[in-house]
Amino acid sequence: MVRCGLNSNSLPWFNTFLPSLNSHGRLMSRKNWTREELILAINLYCKTPFGRLHNRNPDIIKLAKLIGRSPSAVAWKLVNFASLDPSLKRRGIKGAVNVSHLDREIWEEFYSDWDRLAYESEVLRAKRMGERIEVIAEIDAMELSRSGRDRKTLVKVRVNQNFFRATVLAAYEFRCCITGLAIPDLLNASHIVPWSKDEKNRVNPSNGLCLNAIHDRAFDRGLLTITSEYSVIVSPSIKRTSRGNDAVRHLLTRYDGKKIRLPRKFLPDQSFLEYHNKEIFKQ
Repeated sequence: MVRCGLNSNSLPWFNTFLPSLNSHGRLMSRKNWTREELILAINLYCKTPFGRLHNRNPDIIKLAKLIGRSPSAVAWKLVNFASLDPSLKRRGIKGAVNVSHLDREIWEEFYSDWDRLAYESEVLRAKRMGERIEVIAEIDAMELSRSGRDRKTLVKVRVNQNFFRATVLAAYEFRCCITGLAIPDLLNASHIVPWSKDEKNRVNPSNGLCLNAIHDRAFDRGLLTITSEYSVIVSPSIKRTSRGNDAVRHLLTRYDGKKIRLPRKFLPDQSFLEYHNKEIFKQ
């Protein structure tokens, strides 16, 4: 097994990483990662559930083919990025120890400008796949033709919305953080600070929660909130006006005071939650 200088708090799947061999059984020579390759790797890191950062993941294998690297090399790079993820650091989880200066630089560039880098990474992915970005993002051509908005602006909005949804749902492992519902078609990536209120953090996954459609609507309308301690609080107005209503009790009030299921990556930013508590929640 490759020795990595890891301890018991490190990521648990390192024994799946083996040196890459050529057809003669010799170690393949290493080549430096480019900026484009690292942006594509972070894109995949964001959209991959925490427990699937290994070289058998079909998405990792697919990216490896696109950039001409081995699945092990790509998986290892994703684990490098895990070591930079502040959410994992807070939980005492360590990734690989050989993070390069460029790894850190591109990671920080992503974190400081989610809107720009999310879009850039999706454009690069489409280019490598030989597809138009509208196809990759599954944007309806009729929607584009009907829109009065600038086409490029609309495409960027749709691309980034898709990125945000994929990243948030992956962070919560495709489960509603309140109920545990695990049917992706019934789940939404909910903004904590609304899309219209904070342009800089529209695509920031720490401004997102994975909620089922009902609780997404309730959260959006301020009928429930989540505190900075990650507890659900149901609006007193709901409690006052819905006494004796079994449906309301079953769907809403029984979760009052309960802790949410925290994501494996991209913890909700406490300042965003505090904004929702103060500005949106109906007391």
